Amino acid sequence: MSYSYAANTDVSADRSQAEIQKTLARYGAKQFMYGWDEDKAIVAFQIANRQVRFVLPMPDRAERRFTHTAAKGQKRAPAAVETAYDQAVRQRWRALNLVIKAKLEAVATKIVTFDAEFLAHIVLPDGTTVGETIIPGIELAYETNQMPALLANYNRPPEIER
Repeated sequence: MSYSYAANTDVSADRSQAEIQKTLARYGAKQFMYGWDEDKAIVAFQIANRQVRFVLPMPDRAERRFTHTAAKGQKRAPAAVETAYDQAVRQRWRALNLVIKAKLEAVATKIVTFDAEFLAHIVLPDGTTVGETIIPGIELAYETNQMPALLANYNRPPEIER
């Protein structure tokens, strides 16, 4: 059996969004925005002189887990489909809220640096994130067992004394 954090939460997506905004302000964010479309929501903020963007994929309303009951596989009424879908959306927002809080606290307590913790979500000057830029190269490296040119030629900075 799989477990999802906050799978049965009553906390609305709006409340989770507000909590994210308050958390970011508490940890020193200078800007905050969010938006959505049918299949994703975006949370972006500026903190520690970095632009950060999280893309939160939304479930598809047409998925069987929403359109049919789990126990007997019977088709759900439209209102029941919406209830099941809304629960999944609430769960995802709670999980994102937890992720952002945990990352910021790890940085604040100096367990990790900001860049290390948020690396994949830092927005580069061209508007892409580090993750969008680097992850395809990592996948290729594992598929081919060869380092992509940019990763192979990367010169590490000198070690920093702690």
